Amino acid sequence: MSARTIDQHREAVAALLAPLFQNRATEVLPLSSARLTDDPDSYRDRSLAIAVDSPVALPPFDNSQMDGYAVRAGDLAAASELTPTTLTVAGRIAAGDPAGQLAPGTAAPIMTGAPIPAGADAVVPIEQADPPRFQPQDPDGRSPEVRNVSFRAAVPVGGFVRPTGSDVHPGDRLLDAGTRLGPAQYGVLAGTGLTSVSVLRRVRVLLIATGHEIREPGDNLAAGQIYDSNSVILGQALRDAGCTVTARPCRSDDAADLLALLAEAPEVDLVVTVGGVSAGAREVVRDALGPLGVTFQHVAMQPGGPQGLGAIAVPINAGPINTVPINAVPINTVPVITFPGNPVSALISFEVFLRPVLRRLAGLARPDRELRSAPLAAPVESPAGKHQLRRGILRPDGALELVGGASSHLLHAYATATVLVHLPVGVGSVAAGEPVDYWSIDD
Repeated sequence: MSARTIDQHREAVAALLAPLFQNRATEVLPLSSARLTDDPDSYRDRSLAIAVDSPVALPPFDNSQMDGYAVRAGDLAAASELTPTTLTVAGRIAAGDPAGQLAPGTAAPIMTGAPIPAGADAVVPIEQADPPRFQPQDPDGRSPEVRNVSFRAAVPVGGFVRPTGSDVHPGDRLLDAGTRLGPAQYGVLAGTGLTSVSVLRRVRVLLIATGHEIREPGDNLAAGQIYDSNSVILGQALRDAGCTVTARPCRSDDAADLLALLAEAPEVDLVVTVGGVSAGAREVVRDALGPLGVTFQHVAMQPGGPQGLGAIAVPINAGPINTVPINAVPINTVPVITFPGNPVSALISFEVFLRPVLRRLAGLARPDRELRSAPLAAPVESPAGKHQLRRGILRPDGALELVGGASSHLLHAYATATVLVHLPVGVGSVAAGEPVDYWSIDD
């Protein structure tokens, strides 16, 4: 069977995961600063499940935009530099105080955000008053030293007043369904007094890194064993794409062990496996999931050629796993994406095939990496029959410098890279200074 192109496999992954966009489950998040502080991860990268209309006006009352004096604009109609108008100082109004009433011929010291008293229709900033400062107050709220304040200019009606509903009227659409919730969005929801919000439930992913040789970091390694980096790599990549991740490594190359792990796993929306997909012996993912409808093929890319996908029936309760054709989608089927086991291959496979779909599901900004172009700093060779993705950095002079070689085990080079450089099918070599496409991966 001929190798698939990257675009063909991307389309197959998108088609397999298309049902996840339908009838999304929702959950309710309480809106409180305490919950946001105590459980910040629950609020990160969430999207509204349904549109929200405002139950109140914002601001809920006319309030002052400045520290100054609340006045009746008519009282200052004749004020000028040569003939200032003097008003009696009324009681001070702080933010959170009741508004009260402003008598004609008086000016009330008012703080930013404080309610405009009835009768007042403008605010004069404190620096435009004479004296240009607030005076100490008696218990009755009036100054013992200065009971009058002068103004040297007329003021417009509404000057430095924030009118009721100038931001939002009751019933106005606050946020549309699908809106990604960040600080401003959570803030406006809380500002209307809402105590909870309905959000899309995150895609629940079961991540299975496989291999008889993998062990947990910190374990003592026997000969031939390695630490499991794939669970960390893909776990974090999935979380960054808006998923909830359950990691269950399969430290066995026996198909029965992987099937037992699937049967005991919690209910999920997607299974992602790493390793065990090549054409060799004891390829645990191929052996276990191939008979269940997962298909395996080679994609013309490097690294990350061996890929697989399909849908399997995973019972909610422990029990045997049934065979399900790839195109059948009964209620209890779960899509499966399988990646090769070398860490660089796994992460690049995620970047190319899975990250864009998951970010769209989560409602995250920029689901696709922006394709940019820059000249290569040095010449490079590439297999013409494959789309090669090389790690690199964008230098200050604007040139792309490759880091590490093309091998799929060079994870440290990936960790120092800021770009993935694309050398498409048909490109056998690129000279220094020639432009190539790349993705930025450091944002």
